[in-house]
Amino acid sequence: MAAGPSTRDLLAAAVGAVGGSPRPGQEEMAVAVADAAASGEHLLVQAGTGTGKSLGYLVPAIAHAVETSTPVVVSTATLALQAQIVDRDLPRVADALAPLLGRRPTWQLVKGRRNYVCMHKVEGGFPDEDDALFDVPGSEADDGVTAGGKVFAAPTSRLGKEIVRLREWAAATSSGDRDELVPGVSERAWRQVSVSAHECLGGTRCPSAADCFSEASRERAHHVDVVVSNHAFVAIDAFEGRQMLPDHELLVVDEAHELADRVTSVITDELTVSAVEAAAKRARKAGSGDTGPLDTAADILAAALEETEEGRFTGDLPEFLQVAVGAVRDAAKTVFSGLKPEPGATAPDGSRQVARAAVQEVFDVAERLASGSAGPQGPDVAWLSRYKRPDGAVRTALDIAPLTVAGLLRERLFGERTVVLTSATLTLGGTFDAVAGSVGLLGEKTPTWRGLDVGSPFDYPKQGILYVAKHLSPPGRDGMSAAVLDELATLVEAAGGRTLGLFSSRRAAEYAAEELRERLDVPILCQGDDATPTLVRAFARDAQTCLFGTLSLWQGVDVPGSSCQLVVIDRIPFPRPDDPLAAARSQAVARAGGNGFMQVAATHAGLRLAQGVGRLIRTSADRGVVAVLDSRLATARYGGFLRGSLPPFWSTTDRDVVLKALTRIGETAPEVLPVADPVDRALAAGNGAKTPAPPSSRAGVTAGRGWTPEEDAGLRAAVEAGRPLAVLAERYDCGPDQVAARMAALGLAVEAPTEVDVAAAARAEQHAPDDDDGLMLLT
Repeated sequence: MAAGPSTRDLLAAAVGAVGGSPRPGQEEMAVAVADAAASGEHLLVQAGTGTGKSLGYLVPAIAHAVETSTPVVVSTATLALQAQIVDRDLPRVADALAPLLGRRPTWQLVKGRRNYVCMHKVEGGFPDEDDALFDVPGSEADDGVTAGGKVFAAPTSRLGKEIVRLREWAAATSSGDRDELVPGVSERAWRQVSVSAHECLGGTRCPSAADCFSEASRERAHHVDVVVSNHAFVAIDAFEGRQMLPDHELLVVDEAHELADRVTSVITDELTVSAVEAAAKRARKAGSGDTGPLDTAADILAAALEETEEGRFTGDLPEFLQVAVGAVRDAAKTVFSGLKPEPGATAPDGSRQVARAAVQEVFDVAERLASGSAGPQGPDVAWLSRYKRPDGAVRTALDIAPLTVAGLLRERLFGERTVVLTSATLTLGGTFDAVAGSVGLLGEKTPTWRGLDVGSPFDYPKQGILYVAKHLSPPGRDGMSAAVLDELATLVEAAGGRTLGLFSSRRAAEYAAEELRERLDVPILCQGDDATPTLVRAFARDAQTCLFGTLSLWQGVDVPGSSCQLVVIDRIPFPRPDDPLAAARSQAVARAGGNGFMQVAATHAGLRLAQGVGRLIRTSADRGVVAVLDSRLATARYGGFLRGSLPPFWSTTDRDVVLKALTRIGETAPEVLPVADPVDRALAAGNGAKTPAPPSSRAGVTAGRGWTPEEDAGLRAAVEAGRPLAVLAERYDCGPDQVAARMAALGLAVEAPTEVDVAAAARAEQHAPDDDDGLMLLT
C-alpha cells in the first residue's frame, strides 16, 4: 500500500488554508502526536500561547482516524474552546485535508442527555408535568395546549409560554440541541421537556426511541472521524462504562491542566435532608407502596445534622451521623424495591422511572458516605457545610469528594486508549511532575509517557517584563492596602490605561475600580458592569480602557495588540486555607513524607498564576509588563518555584525601570487591532455559510451585573443541584441580590435575599468546580 501524505505535509496544507505556514513548535507537536498515536505511548505536550496547538493535534488525529477507520475523541474544559474547534478549526482543516486524504473528514459534537429535548416527555410519557404552568383546565376548542395528555387553557404566565414555545420548537427542530434554541428558556421550563441519564427509559423500553435526539447524536458519533466532547462527559464514559462515546484508540485532552479538577467535580456528591424528602415525594407520586421509611430517615438525618459541627471529618463519620446515613441508605433501598414495575405491565412508566432515579441517587450517596474514608472509588474526604439561605433558614449538607483521582484516571482513562494531554501550562516549576502526578502518571506501575515542551514562538525576554513589587508589604486579610492601591494607580497611569487587572476576589476588583475611577482620567471597566464578552470587546477596542476582574478573566481572555500592555495581579492565587479538600490533600502528602504546601497549595497557585500571566503576550508583536503586587513572589522560599512556572520574561523589582518602560511602550504603541462582533465571527466560521453565533455572544445584564451564557448555564445546573443563593453569590463574585435577580430573569424560583452569612458561604463553596459549563454536561 502506498504511503499517504506525511504529517508535515498535512499540517502545511491545513495551516496554508488560512494563509500561513506552520509555526515554531507546531510541526514538532504534530509529529509527536502522530508518533504517540502510532506507538501507543501517552504524551504530555506543553504548547505555549501562539503555537497553534489545536491544529497541531487535529491534523495528526484526523489522519490517524482516516487511516485506522476509528474515531478519535477530543475533550475540552470550556465551551469557548469547544465552539472554536467545532465552528472554526474543524471546518477549515477538513476542507484543507480532503484532497490529500481522499475524502472530507467528518466530526460530531456529543453532549450529555440533559442537553437534548426528550420527545417521549414532550408527548406526555413522563406524567410529572407541573400543572401550575398553565392556567385552568380548558379544551382544544379554546386554543388550549396539550401537556402530559391533558388539555389546558392557553398559558398567560411566562413559564407557561416557554413550555408552549418549547413544544413548538421540539416539533420543528432537527437536532433537539438546547444550544440551538435562541433565545433560551429557563431551567424550570427546560426540565419539562428533558430527562437526565438516570431518568431516561432507554433503548427499546422508550416508545420514542426512534426519535431520540440524544441517541441520534451518539449514533452519528460512531460514523465520524472526530468526536468533540468535554472532560466531564469523557470521565463519566470512562468511569461508569455507559458507552456514551464510540470505541476509540486515541483521546486528545485539550486544556489538560483542568482535567483532574473537572473529574473531581464529576464524582463529588452531596446529601441533604431536602434531597431525601424530594425522593420520597417523587416515590409517592409514582405510586410507591410505602415511603414512610424514607420520610422517617429524613427526620433522623435532620436531627443528626443539627448536632454536627461544621467542617471536615478526619476519619469516619461520627457514630450518630453514621446511624442517620445508614438509615437513609436502608430506607432508600426499601423504597426503591417498591418502585419496581407493576407485574404484567408492558407500557413504560416515566413517572416511576424518575422516582427510581431520585431514590437511587440518595441511596448511592448515602452508601458512599457510610463507607467512610475508604470509598468505592478510593479514599474520600467528607465534610459538613452549613450556611444561611436568603430567607434565613439554615441549609446543611454532607459533602464527599475523592482525595485524589490519580488512581482512577490511571486505571480507567489511560489504561484503555492512547491519551495526549496538551495545554499552554502543563509544566510547573520547570517539570511535568505536578500535572502528571495529578492524573496518575507518577509512581509504581504507571503507563509509559513522554513529556514534550514545544515552547512558544514568542521571544518573552524581549517582549515582556515581569515586575514584582518587592517593596510592598505582604498582603494581609484586611483587603487592599493604601500602598498597593497607590502602586496600582501609578502603574496604570504610566501605561496610559491599557491594563488588565486580575484580582483574587470580587471585592478587591470592585474596590480598585472605584478608587482608580476617582484618581485617573482613563475608563475603568469592572467585571459585573456588563456581560464579560461585551466588556472584553470594549477593552480591546479602546487603548485607554482598563478592565478589572477575577475568575474567568484569569483564563480565556485573548486581547492581542496595544489594548493590553499591562497585566496586574494583586496577589498570589493560593487556595483558601479552609478548603477541606486542599487541607486533606496537604495532610496526605505530609503523611507520605512530602511537602503538602508545595505539592498542593503552591502547585495550585503556580497553575493559576501562569494562566493569568499568559494574558499579556498573545502575538509576536505584543509588548508589555506583568506586574505582581505580592512581594512574596520575590521574597518567599516558594517564589522560585512559582517564577519557574511562568514564561521567561525579563524580570525586575525596580519600579522606576518599569514605569519608564511602560511610558515608552505606550508612546510607541501601534493602533489597536480591529475587534469583530460575535455575528462577524459566526459568519466567518462556516466557510461563508451562516452559522449560529457562538455561545459567548448571548448574554444578559441584570441588576447591574453582566452574565455570560456559561454563567447562566451554571446557575441553572447549580439550582438543580440544590446550591444555595449564598454559595452562588460567592461563586460568581457578586451580591446575593444580583444572583437572585438573574435567577428570576431566567425563571428560576428564588426568594428575595435577606442577610447572608458570606463567611459561611465561602466555606460552603469550597467544593464547587472552577467553571460551571461542565455542570451542565454531567448527565
